[in-house]
Amino acid sequence: MTRDRSSERTSLWAKAWYKFRRDRIGVVSLGVVALYFIVALGVWLGLWGQGWSQVDGPMWAPPGPDHWLGTNIIGQDIFERAIYSTKTAFEVGLVVAVLSTLLGGFFGALAGYFSNSWVDELILWLMGVLDAIPFYLFVAALAYALQGYPYAMHIAMIATFWTTTARLVRGEVIKLKNFEFVEAARAIGLPRRLIIFRHITPNTFHILLVQATIVFVGAIKSEVILSFLGLGVTDGVSWGLMIAESTQEVQAGHFSNFITASLFLFFLVMAFNMFADALQDALDPKKVAA
Repeated sequence: MTRDRSSERTSLWAKAWYKFRRDRIGVVSLGVVALYFIVALGVWLGLWGQGWSQVDGPMWAPPGPDHWLGTNIIGQDIFERAIYSTKTAFEVGLVVAVLSTLLGGFFGALAGYFSNSWVDELILWLMGVLDAIPFYLFVAALAYALQGYPYAMHIAMIATFWTTTARLVRGEVIKLKNFEFVEAARAIGLPRRLIIFRHITPNTFHILLVQATIVFVGAIKSEVILSFLGLGVTDGVSWGLMIAESTQEVQAGHFSNFITASLFLFFLVMAFNMFADALQDALDPKKVAA
């Protein structure tokens, strides 16, 4: 039974991959995201973007061979700062997406398997409490409580974003726990933890994967807004900080800082949204099974 289920799951993934490859928009958007990731990886490896904090140019220098996109109000290279901000975006997006998805998958699986029990009620109550708190107010309160702790923003996002994933996984697990392969696992006396996390949870991976891409985009956009408000990145630079510092520059007629940060953000978010849509279509169980 387990072998048949594993073989069926492998076949569905192969069909999903075939369907995704035929989606030209999805493939192109994945290529754009991969290009951004290469840029971020180069910053992590110290290949480029390391001069983001250096003040080595005149104030508001125009684009040229020394500074490709000009300089900001204090003479910092805008291109270097935009490149380094790509790493910041991926750090925030990946950390929040991975941890919130794992957390949501864990609690969603527990709530779904023990539906209509005290475990389910407790998890639903916790999700309701977190969803009732305005996100930016929660981040501000957490940042104040942690007194400038650099990961306050990450903690606030993870604590907020996992609830949607948990609800989706809970609904899927409630459906899956009555399938024959789960009944067979119970019949042979397998412990509940193995049934939940070895037999049921792998069948929710398509939900977790799509949710991770959605949370990734949401985390990047939230980071930009929070950094613009002074509640986000404190130990580096991000597109949100670049947009925040460009408010004075725009009033003085200098738009390079604002346009650069906005376009870098726009193309990454747009590409990831299209990639997430294509991935969701490819992993749709009804379309894959057809």
